[in-house]
Amino acid sequence: MTVAPRRRATVRRIATITSTAPSPLQPIGELTAAQTQVALVVAAGLVALAVVAGGATWRLARNVVTIAHEGGHALVAIASGRQLTRILLHSDTSGVTVSKGRRDGPGMVATAFAGYATPPLLGLGAAALVAGGAVPTMLGLSIMVLLGTLALIRNLYGVASVVVTGAVVVVVIAYGTTTVQYGFACFVTWFLIVGGLKTVLEVQRKRAGRRAADSDPDQLERLTGVPAGIFVAMFALIGVLALIFSGNLLLSWPPLS
Repeated sequence: MTVAPRRRATVRRIATITSTAPSPLQPIGELTAAQTQVALVVAAGLVALAVVAGGATWRLARNVVTIAHEGGHALVAIASGRQLTRILLHSDTSGVTVSKGRRDGPGMVATAFAGYATPPLLGLGAAALVAGGAVPTMLGLSIMVLLGTLALIRNLYGVASVVVTGAVVVVVIAYGTTTVQYGFACFVTWFLIVGGLKTVLEVQRKRAGRRAADSDPDQLERLTGVPAGIFVAMFALIGVLALIFSGNLLLSWPPLS
Protein backbone atom coordinates (compact mmCIF):
# COMPACT_ATOMS: atom_id res chain seq x y z
CA MET A 1 0.00 0.00 0.00
CA THR A 2 2.09 2.90 -1.31
CA VAL A 3 -0.66 5.20 -2.64
CA ALA A 4 -0.83 7.43 0.45
CA PRO A 5 2.95 8.09 0.67
CA ARG A 6 3.06 8.95 -3.03
CA ARG A 7 0.13 11.29 -2.64
CA ARG A 8 1.78 13.02 0.32
CA ALA A 9 5.00 13.36 -1.65
CA THR A 10 3.10 14.95 -4.55
CA VAL A 11 1.35 17.40 -2.23
CA ARG A 12 4.68 18.35 -0.63
CA ARG A 13 6.25 18.90 -4.04
CA ILE A 14 3.36 21.16 -5.17
CA ALA A 15 3.50 23.08 -1.88
CA THR A 16 7.24 23.62 -2.31
CA ILE A 17 6.81 24.97 -5.83
CA THR A 18 4.00 27.28 -4.76
CA SER A 19 5.84 28.63 -1.73
CA THR A 20 9.01 29.41 -3.70
CA ALA A 21 7.35 30.93 -6.76
CA PRO A 22 7.93 34.70 -6.98
CA SER A 23 4.46 36.17 -6.55
CA PRO A 24 3.18 39.46 -5.12
CA LEU A 25 0.40 37.63 -3.27
CA GLN A 26 0.19 35.01 -0.56
CA PRO A 27 -2.02 32.19 -1.89
CA ILE A 28 -5.36 31.76 -0.12
CA GLY A 29 -5.95 28.21 1.10
CA GLU A 30 -5.36 25.69 -1.66
CA LEU A 31 -5.35 28.30 -4.46
CA THR A 32 -2.20 29.05 -6.39
CA ALA A 33 -0.88 32.62 -6.49
CA ALA A 34 -2.36 33.08 -9.97
CA GLN A 35 -5.75 31.77 -8.89
CA THR A 36 -5.65 34.03 -5.82
CA GLN A 37 -5.16 37.08 -7.97
CA VAL A 38 -8.02 36.18 -10.29
CA ALA A 39 -10.26 35.42 -7.30
CA LEU A 40 -9.46 38.79 -5.74
CA VAL A 41 -10.16 40.64 -9.00
CA VAL A 42 -13.55 38.96 -9.38
CA ALA A 43 -14.48 39.28 -5.70
CA ALA A 44 -13.51 42.96 -5.67
CA GLY A 45 -15.67 43.57 -8.73
CA LEU A 46 -18.65 41.86 -7.13
CA VAL A 47 -18.24 43.88 -3.93
CA ALA A 48 -17.98 47.12 -5.93
CA LEU A 49 -21.13 46.20 -7.84
CA ALA A 50 -22.96 45.44 -4.59
CA VAL A 51 -21.90 48.76 -3.07
CA VAL A 52 -23.07 50.70 -6.12
CA ALA A 53 -26.35 48.76 -6.36
CA GLY A 54 -27.22 49.13 -2.67
CA GLY A 55 -29.18 52.20 -1.69
CA ALA A 56 -27.55 52.94 1.68
CA THR A 57 -24.06 51.90 0.63
CA TRP A 58 -24.24 53.94 -2.57
CA ARG A 59 -25.37 57.10 -0.76
CA LEU A 60 -22.29 56.84 1.43
CA ALA A 61 -19.75 55.66 -1.13
CA ARG A 62 -20.94 58.05 -3.83
CA ASN A 63 -18.94 60.77 -2.09
CA VAL A 64 -15.78 59.12 -3.44
CA VAL A 65 -17.05 59.37 -7.02
CA THR A 66 -17.98 63.00 -6.41
CA ILE A 67 -14.45 63.71 -5.17
CA ALA A 68 -13.05 62.22 -8.39
CA HIS A 69 -15.65 64.09 -10.48
CA GLU A 70 -14.91 67.49 -8.98
CA GLY A 71 -11.18 66.78 -8.94
CA GLY A 72 -11.39 66.20 -12.69
CA HIS A 73 -13.08 69.56 -13.18
CA ALA A 74 -10.40 71.23 -11.04
CA LEU A 75 -7.42 69.58 -12.74
CA VAL A 76 -8.59 70.42 -16.26
CA ALA A 77 -9.52 73.97 -15.22
CA ILE A 78 -5.98 74.54 -13.98
CA ALA A 79 -4.44 72.83 -17.02
CA SER A 80 -6.48 75.01 -19.38
CA GLY A 81 -5.32 78.21 -17.70
CA ARG A 82 -8.40 78.98 -15.67
CA GLN A 83 -8.10 80.27 -12.11
CA LEU A 84 -9.52 77.71 -9.72
CA THR A 85 -11.44 79.29 -6.86
CA ARG A 86 -12.87 76.47 -4.78
CA ILE A 87 -14.41 73.02 -4.62
CA LEU A 88 -17.53 72.32 -2.57
CA LEU A 89 -18.82 68.85 -1.66
CA HIS A 90 -22.33 68.63 -0.24
CA SER A 91 -24.06 66.13 2.02
CA ASP A 92 -26.39 65.07 -0.82
CA THR A 93 -23.20 63.84 -2.58
CA SER A 94 -23.34 66.62 -5.16
CA GLY A 95 -20.42 68.94 -5.74
CA VAL A 96 -19.43 72.24 -7.32
CA THR A 97 -16.11 73.38 -8.75
CA VAL A 98 -15.77 77.11 -9.29
CA SER A 99 -13.14 78.64 -11.57
CA LYS A 100 -12.56 82.03 -13.13
CA GLY A 101 -11.86 82.72 -16.78
CA ARG A 102 -13.66 82.92 -20.08
CA ARG A 103 -17.25 81.75 -19.94
CA ASP A 104 -16.85 79.94 -23.23
CA GLY A 105 -14.10 78.53 -25.41
CA PRO A 106 -12.13 75.26 -25.39
CA GLY A 107 -10.91 75.65 -21.80
CA MET A 108 -14.42 75.94 -20.41
CA VAL A 109 -15.67 73.08 -22.60
CA ALA A 110 -12.83 70.81 -21.46
CA THR A 111 -13.44 71.74 -17.83
CA ALA A 112 -17.16 70.95 -18.06
CA PHE A 113 -16.49 67.68 -19.91
CA ALA A 114 -13.89 66.42 -17.43
CA GLY A 115 -16.25 65.73 -14.52
CA TYR A 116 -18.10 62.61 -15.67
CA ALA A 117 -15.11 61.39 -17.69
CA THR A 118 -12.67 61.42 -14.77
CA PRO A 119 -13.87 58.57 -12.47
CA PRO A 120 -13.78 55.83 -15.14
CA LEU A 121 -10.50 57.13 -16.55
CA LEU A 122 -8.99 57.09 -13.07
CA GLY A 123 -10.28 53.54 -12.72
CA LEU A 124 -8.59 52.58 -15.98
CA GLY A 125 -5.33 54.14 -14.85
CA ALA A 126 -5.58 52.28 -11.56
CA ALA A 127 -6.17 49.02 -13.44
CA ALA A 128 -3.02 49.57 -15.48
CA LEU A 129 -0.96 50.11 -12.33
CA VAL A 130 -2.47 47.11 -10.55
CA ALA A 131 -1.99 44.87 -13.58
CA GLY A 132 1.62 46.04 -13.80
CA GLY A 133 2.27 45.04 -10.19
CA ALA A 134 2.46 48.64 -8.96
CA VAL A 135 -0.20 48.49 -6.25
CA PRO A 136 1.85 50.57 -3.74
CA THR A 137 2.32 53.24 -6.43
CA MET A 138 -1.41 53.25 -7.16
CA LEU A 139 -2.28 53.66 -3.46
CA GLY A 140 0.38 56.35 -3.00
CA LEU A 141 -0.94 58.31 -5.98
CA SER A 142 -4.44 58.06 -4.49
CA ILE A 143 -3.20 59.80 -1.35
CA MET A 144 -1.51 62.52 -3.42
CA VAL A 145 -4.70 63.16 -5.42
CA LEU A 146 -6.75 63.36 -2.23
CA LEU A 147 -4.28 65.79 -0.65
CA GLY A 148 -4.39 67.98 -3.73
CA THR A 149 -8.18 67.98 -3.65
CA LEU A 150 -8.22 68.69 0.09
CA ALA A 151 -6.21 71.86 -0.46
CA LEU A 152 -8.99 73.20 -2.67
CA ILE A 153 -12.02 72.20 -0.58
CA ARG A 154 -13.81 75.15 0.98
CA ASN A 155 -16.56 73.61 3.10
CA LEU A 156 -16.55 71.42 6.21
CA TYR A 157 -18.46 68.49 4.73
CA GLY A 158 -16.08 68.40 1.81
CA VAL A 159 -13.06 68.37 4.10
CA ALA A 160 -14.56 65.56 6.16
CA SER A 161 -15.34 63.49 3.05
CA VAL A 162 -11.80 63.75 1.69
CA VAL A 163 -10.18 63.13 5.09
CA VAL A 164 -12.27 60.00 5.74
CA THR A 165 -11.53 58.66 2.26
CA GLY A 166 -7.83 59.33 2.71
CA ALA A 167 -7.84 57.72 6.15
CA VAL A 168 -9.22 54.48 4.70
CA VAL A 169 -6.42 54.39 2.10
CA VAL A 170 -3.78 55.16 4.75
CA VAL A 171 -5.02 52.33 6.98
CA VAL A 172 -4.83 49.89 4.06
CA ILE A 173 -1.30 51.06 3.24
CA ALA A 174 -0.11 50.94 6.84
CA TYR A 175 -1.75 47.76 8.08
CA GLY A 176 -2.96 45.79 5.09
CA THR A 177 -1.11 42.72 3.90
CA THR A 178 -0.01 42.52 0.29
CA THR A 179 -3.11 40.48 -0.48
CA VAL A 180 -5.41 42.98 1.23
CA GLN A 181 -3.79 45.89 -0.61
CA TYR A 182 -4.18 44.08 -3.91
CA GLY A 183 -7.85 43.33 -3.27
CA PHE A 184 -8.51 46.90 -2.11
CA ALA A 185 -6.81 48.33 -5.20
CA CYS A 186 -8.97 46.12 -7.42
CA PHE A 187 -12.08 47.26 -5.55
CA VAL A 188 -11.17 50.93 -6.04
CA THR A 189 -10.61 50.29 -9.74
CA TRP A 190 -13.99 48.64 -10.25
CA PHE A 191 -15.81 51.08 -7.98
CA LEU A 192 -14.59 54.20 -9.81
CA ILE A 193 -15.70 52.78 -13.15
CA VAL A 194 -19.03 51.25 -12.12
CA GLY A 195 -19.82 54.16 -9.80
CA GLY A 196 -18.94 56.64 -12.53
CA LEU A 197 -21.29 54.86 -14.93
CA LYS A 198 -24.10 54.99 -12.39
CA THR A 199 -23.72 58.77 -11.98
CA VAL A 200 -24.11 59.11 -15.76
CA LEU A 201 -27.36 57.14 -15.59
CA GLU A 202 -28.51 59.28 -12.67
CA VAL A 203 -27.92 62.56 -14.47
CA GLN A 204 -29.77 61.29 -17.53
CA ARG A 205 -32.76 60.30 -15.37
CA LYS A 206 -32.77 63.76 -13.81
CA ARG A 207 -32.55 65.36 -17.23
CA ALA A 208 -35.47 63.25 -18.44
CA GLY A 209 -37.47 64.55 -15.48
CA ARG A 210 -36.32 68.12 -16.17
CA ARG A 211 -34.55 68.26 -12.81
CA ALA A 212 -31.00 68.93 -14.02
CA ALA A 213 -31.02 72.12 -16.07
CA ASP A 214 -27.51 73.02 -14.89
CA SER A 215 -25.98 69.56 -15.27
CA ASP A 216 -22.64 69.18 -17.02
CA PRO A 217 -24.22 67.83 -20.24
CA ASP A 218 -26.64 70.77 -20.37
CA GLN A 219 -23.83 73.26 -19.76
CA LEU A 220 -21.89 71.59 -22.57
CA GLU A 221 -24.91 71.93 -24.85
CA ARG A 222 -25.07 75.66 -24.15
CA LEU A 223 -21.31 76.00 -24.72
CA THR A 224 -21.10 73.98 -27.94
CA GLY A 225 -24.59 73.72 -29.42
CA VAL A 226 -24.24 69.90 -29.40
CA PRO A 227 -27.30 68.19 -27.82
CA ALA A 228 -26.76 67.27 -24.17
CA GLY A 229 -27.84 63.70 -24.92
CA ILE A 230 -24.77 63.28 -27.13
CA PHE A 231 -22.52 64.17 -24.22
CA VAL A 232 -24.37 61.75 -21.93
CA ALA A 233 -23.77 59.02 -24.52
CA MET A 234 -20.09 59.98 -24.71
CA PHE A 235 -19.73 59.75 -20.92
CA ALA A 236 -21.43 56.35 -20.94
CA LEU A 237 -19.15 55.15 -23.75
CA ILE A 238 -16.06 56.24 -21.83
CA GLY A 239 -17.28 54.29 -18.81
CA VAL A 240 -18.08 51.14 -20.79
CA LEU A 241 -14.73 51.20 -22.60
CA ALA A 242 -12.91 51.77 -19.31
CA LEU A 243 -14.76 48.76 -17.87
CA ILE A 244 -13.82 46.53 -20.81
CA PHE A 245 -10.17 47.57 -20.93
CA SER A 246 -9.77 47.39 -17.15
CA GLY A 247 -11.27 43.92 -17.07
CA ASN A 248 -8.88 42.85 -19.80
CA LEU A 249 -5.93 44.30 -17.88
CA LEU A 250 -6.81 42.75 -14.55
CA LEU A 251 -7.92 39.34 -15.82
CA SER A 252 -5.84 38.82 -18.98
CA TRP A 253 -2.64 40.60 -18.04
CA PRO A 254 -2.03 40.31 -14.30
CA PRO A 255 1.61 40.04 -13.12
CA LEU A 256 1.26 36.33 -12.46
CA SER A 257 4.13 33.97 -11.77
